[in-house]
Amino acid sequence: MDAGTIATFDPSTDSDSFRGALGTFVTGVTIITTDSPEGPVAIVANSFASVSLDPPLVLWSPAKSSRRFEHFAGSRRFAVHVMAADQRDICAAIIKSKTAIKDVPTHLSHCGMPIIAGALATFECNLEATHDAGDHVIVVGLVTKAHHRGGDPLVFHAGKYGEFSAT
Repeated sequence: MDAGTIATFDPSTDSDSFRGALGTFVTGVTIITTDSPEGPVAIVANSFASVSLDPPLVLWSPAKSSRRFEHFAGSRRFAVHVMAADQRDICAAIIKSKTAIKDVPTHLSHCGMPIIAGALATFECNLEATHDAGDHVIVVGLVTKAHHRGGDPLVFHAGKYGEFSAT
């Protein structure tokens, strides 16, 4: 579709166009990690947002259809990592395998959560609430510890990874 064309559609009957319209919104890329009986697991998500400064709350939304959903839907704690532009390969590995986190440079937090080295920001969370939301669940986390550094973020737009440079 060229820049001058506007497509109008009913999102309840045209999910492809709805997905395309949603894809026009540039998002950051996050990896969510948690511990599980199988060891540490991870999932890539661009459905991350801040909720509140007081108390410090964030949210993300895993798809119910994800093969990793069970690991995160019942998790009492998790970590959200905002990925740097040079961490695209980590995202690709995580997308291919929920246990690829074992091959990523990490350290364990004070409560045993896998923390990805080099992320622009990390939010260590305790589960605050979940809310059913159609084919996803909204997971709200109370941030118990956070870390951040400077750098360029990895972004996602129209189904593709990219970079944003502040310079």
